[in-house]
Amino acid sequence: MSEQKLQKKILDWLKKNGFYTIKIVVANRKGIPDIVGCTPCGKFFAIEVKVGSNKASRLQEYNVKEINKRYGIAFVAYNLETVKEHLNEYSTEHASN
Repeated sequence: MSEQKLQKKILDWLKKNGFYTIKIVVANRKGIPDIVGCTPCGKFFAIEVKVGSNKASRLQEYNVKEINKRYGIAFVAYNLETVKEHLNEYSTEHASN
């Protein structure tokens, strides 16, 4: 699966579950995660999407760390399951159960 296809799969799940999302195409600085947004309860999140053997760069890892240090949710995802593990507790589907 390509990175773009995985991003679409992730974005579809996020939208279906009440998340506000922005797909970053071009940013004013390097290393910004691919997807950023807010959970249904207003918590900021950022996802760096990778596929296969691709790894996050040092700058991408730094940005993930800085977001987490400020109580946002940030992580590298190689699949949709990782996104669900990190964000499912904030989804509208989970909140309604």
